[in-house]
Amino acid sequence: MGKKRTKKTFVLDTNVILHDASSIHRFEEHDIVIPIAVIEELDHFKRGSQVINLNAREFARTLDELTADSLFNGGYSLGRNKGKVRVEITNGLNEKIRQIFREDNSDHRILSLTYDLSRKTKSPDSVILVTKDVNLRMKAKALGLVAEDYTSDKVRGVEELYSGKELVENFNDDLIARLHKIPFMIPFDEAASDFDAEAEANKYYILRNENRSVLSWLDQDKSILHRVDKVPAFGIMPRNAEQTFAINALVNRDIPLITITGKAGTGKTLLALAAALEVRKYYRQIYISRPIVPLSNKDIGFLPGDVDSKIGPYMQPLWDNLKIIQDQFSENDKQYQLINNLVKDQKLVVEPLTYIRGRSLQRLYFIVDEAQNLTPHEIKTIITRAGEGVKIVFTGDIYQIDHPYLDSQSNGLSYLIDHFKGQKIYAHINLEKGERSELAELASNLL
Repeated sequence: MGKKRTKKTFVLDTNVILHDASSIHRFEEHDIVIPIAVIEELDHFKRGSQVINLNAREFARTLDELTADSLFNGGYSLGRNKGKVRVEITNGLNEKIRQIFREDNSDHRILSLTYDLSRKTKSPDSVILVTKDVNLRMKAKALGLVAEDYTSDKVRGVEELYSGKELVENFNDDLIARLHKIPFMIPFDEAASDFDAEAEANKYYILRNENRSVLSWLDQDKSILHRVDKVPAFGIMPRNAEQTFAINALVNRDIPLITITGKAGTGKTLLALAAALEVRKYYRQIYISRPIVPLSNKDIGFLPGDVDSKIGPYMQPLWDNLKIIQDQFSENDKQYQLINNLVKDQKLVVEPLTYIRGRSLQRLYFIVDEAQNLTPHEIKTIITRAGEGVKIVFTGDIYQIDHPYLDSQSNGLSYLIDHFKGQKIYAHINLEKGERSELAELASNLL
């Protein structure tokens, strides 16, 4: 028989619940403690339309449905082979906590409760504070407490995250030659023996040998290898193989979900916008959005001016990319005027992501920029709203995160890539080469 695991007690911080309202169900047979200070903090978040507000309300309803007496007296069992959840009431700060930190606030009350619980058990290390606040984890560890990040929705090995493309060396010369001739495709089973790579639906490959090379795409059923040509999208010509792959996926109406990652200057947003304009006739509207993550973790209400003045700076990079596309053409060109008309008629809309709530997502080309600042739950909320004829494109840099409680492993974009790899309706491309300028590329690599 296997060794029985030590039962642990996890103390949850407010930010864990705001990040994942169902977090109490992620700890298997272990017990969960909700400090009363957390309940008090959640009360401040229950009003509003942001995901954190929805999570606060959902969690409050979840606790309300549990048997009240047991929740405050011994704990409520979450089910067979599951632990118990209980709310703990504290009487101010532990004297040691007060001496060290002095200020009486919610963080220190949660810390104080964790400290008291660890001192009451025979195994202090079995009491663990779970928080997404790095500073609070540091404070806990300074007191000799065990503190962890909430990792239930983190991906492992982000360096090995699916790239959506692969180089295949020493590929059969005759097969490459056939891909260069009509009908520019070959059955995959004929190439499988020479295919020294992982075969995934909608994955892109650079096939080459000493004589020649070809860009290719493996279809949704993993049955046909297609040649991928370098073609422009609304005047934007791809500058490398990855950009060529990205445009191919972005204009493919049979792939309704796309993710494009890459560092600044690789062309993620520009390519997505150009592709949307290229295939605009198939969609009712092009909707371009991004999450608002204010600096210093302050709401946009702190900024001066009306609503448009507040959100304008956040949306400006999207308008800048649109202007780059438009400026390829002269002001008298039909393509130049087309973009103005699309904006005027609200066929092309640039708005904050919060404005999408309540909208009907039908026949929409929906681009979500800076998606690395979304939580996995927010990503799920967006995708599950998709109706018929919708194409959703998420773009972002998983290493450039502004959200205070997300990182390269826990953000929604990484989570989506990790979970959707190989699905028939999904394609992903990681753009590696910066194309803004030699200066921008050097700065991105060195600084």
